[in-house]
Amino acid sequence: MLGQELQLMRIGHFTQGFLVLCYAAYILDITWTVPKITLVMASTLACACVFGGIFILRATLCFWTTESLDLINAVSYGGQETARYPLSIYRKWFRRFFTYVIPLACISYYPALIILDRPDALGSPIWFQWTAPAIGFLFFFLTLQFWRFGTRHYRSTGS
Repeated sequence: MLGQELQLMRIGHFTQGFLVLCYAAYILDITWTVPKITLVMASTLACACVFGGIFILRATLCFWTTESLDLINAVSYGGQETARYPLSIYRKWFRRFFTYVIPLACISYYPALIILDRPDALGSPIWFQWTAPAIGFLFFFLTLQFWRFGTRHYRSTGS
């Protein structure tokens, strides 16, 4: 189940994203510092953790359901679309969901504010913007715990 999403086109997506980041940084004349570079690298790793965690959730849900994939696809692919826009355009419940439940805003929106030297229209503190990628790592850890719970409580159908 987890290996189903390992596709070579993802390397192309990563490469394209990296090239766009480099071009945008050049055009916007971003001043790169060691902390900002570290934040970009941490956000990239946290992104891998969040999407890996989503796929772990998907695999774990397969222990108990037969048609849960559409729900997870709505979160993962819908979340990708959500992350392309500023968090401030969404309703409060939606912002909270994609910040604290599925932490996509923590790996895209908040680090982008720091890199662009922009204030948050929602009023988040600067310390949260700097540490937001850590929530992506925490999410991955929690999904691994959910996987362990699933493997301990799985009961075969007997067929």
